[in-house]
Amino acid sequence: MQRHFDQELAELKQKLLTMGGLAEAAVSNVIKALVTRDDDLARKVKEDDQELDQFEIDMDEMAIALLALKAPLASDLRLITVAMKISHDLERVGDEATTIARRALELSQEPQLKPYVDIPRMADLGLSMLKDGLDSFVNGNVKQALAVIPRDKEVDAINKQLHRELVSYMIERPPTITRCLSLMVVSKSLERIADHATNIAEEVVYLYEGRDIRHTGKSGATQTA
Repeated sequence: MQRHFDQELAELKQKLLTMGGLAEAAVSNVIKALVTRDDDLARKVKEDDQELDQFEIDMDEMAIALLALKAPLASDLRLITVAMKISHDLERVGDEATTIARRALELSQEPQLKPYVDIPRMADLGLSMLKDGLDSFVNGNVKQALAVIPRDKEVDAINKQLHRELVSYMIERPPTITRCLSLMVVSKSLERIADHATNIAEEVVYLYEGRDIRHTGKSGATQTA
């Protein structure tokens, strides 16, 4: 029984890593589609999102089956629940990539508003956060997970700056409003992807140290007023 449980647990972890790879690829591909105006690639990202949706469903079913298999140890219970939460975050990353894909298809029909600098930078930051969060899960590296969390502020700052810039464009050049709004949506989706990477990092801390650092100022220590 124990051996079977351990094998199922290992399969759950492996499935989560595969899902993580798909989520990372979705973000990378959709930004490439946006920058290169590749409509076929954008459509592929939209179509592939169904695979991530199915992964989340499969992950939940596997987790429930594991919980029914035996009364797990506290550490195993944390792993199962954290895996379910991480799979949900990864599915949402896929949703945000799909949102970007829709906007990329719209933007490719009009002249490019400006060179893409901030958006690829935000994507690179979000992807590196996502990768480090997943690596910390695999390696049990709480220090690496904690290092992910402060980087979210950099993505937030770029998002705010880009929004200010796009608002100025809309005021000064009203014909650009539609394109500006689409770029705002893209920027917000990338900001949310970084948020999901942060969630994953926080779950890793909970998994390996039993500390819930959500809503604590992102530092692991509860803030006081």
